[in-house]
Amino acid sequence: MFIIDIEHEMKNTKTRLKNTKRLIASMKVRPGRRVSLADYKTGWTGHITDKHEAAALLQKGIDRLAAQQERLYAEDSYALLVIFQAMDAAGKDSTIKHVMRGVNPQGCQVFSFKAPSAEERDHDYLWRSMKALPERGRIGIHNRSYYEEVLIARVDPAVLASQQLPEECKTGDIWTRRFHHINQFERYLVENGIIVLKFYLNVSRKEQKKRLLERIERREKNWKLSLSDVQLRSFGKDYRRAYEDVLSQTSTRVAPWYVIPADRKWFTRLAVAAVIVDTLERLDLHFPAMTKARRRELAEARRLLMAEDE
Repeated sequence: MFIIDIEHEMKNTKTRLKNTKRLIASMKVRPGRRVSLADYKTGWTGHITDKHEAAALLQKGIDRLAAQQERLYAEDSYALLVIFQAMDAAGKDSTIKHVMRGVNPQGCQVFSFKAPSAEERDHDYLWRSMKALPERGRIGIHNRSYYEEVLIARVDPAVLASQQLPEECKTGDIWTRRFHHINQFERYLVENGIIVLKFYLNVSRKEQKKRLLERIERREKNWKLSLSDVQLRSFGKDYRRAYEDVLSQTSTRVAPWYVIPADRKWFTRLAVAAVIVDTLERLDLHFPAMTKARRRELAEARRLLMAEDE
């Protein structure tokens, strides 16, 4: 009976792994593909239909993520950069909070990028992100990023007009040039051991409205809402087209985009965790090997400790 149970569990594990691989593949934007967000369902949850099942799976994912993060930190050769982009109220903050809750704070750093400061405007648009790159052995999370420079700067002409750039840098096909800059920058990062993962949290207009209203009606969430969040909804179609162009032009083999359904937060968190864990596990991370010299060092440390007077 015990053997039968083990075989049953192995089959279930293989099924879960297969389902997870399919899940990840379905959200990944293939390089060179022209993206239409209409093809991505905001309420899709794959083969998972129960939020309690999703919560249990998320906890397992968090445990695996914590184990991989420890190896990442110990090996100290790779770093992981995770970028989140989305419209307001898509759930970026809560996804980061829930997915990363089991990770050692020493091995993780989160940066939320707002409107550029005066100092940041005096530099190129990649500068502030470069300053915030994770060290080897760490996971760096960027809540918004340099992609704002091909999103909000594209939708609102006043943003580009106000940037301290020579006029010749603002003319011609600036967006194609910036896509090229970004792709080359991300390739440079990957070729230097910084793995890049990019998530677009895809929330429907209806669900976004519901969450914005909740921020008004619930006092503890009032601080999250600004009038501009609501005003930006009138540019929804423009942002949608801009995001489609970003996903089409900058999802590459070395730095892929994942379009994550965001109408159900319990699934959003699980999907993001699945991609991060799968990426780290494929790096085949290890703790440093125990050499003869290291064994001798530990033996000497033990001898000294045992020789101490109590």
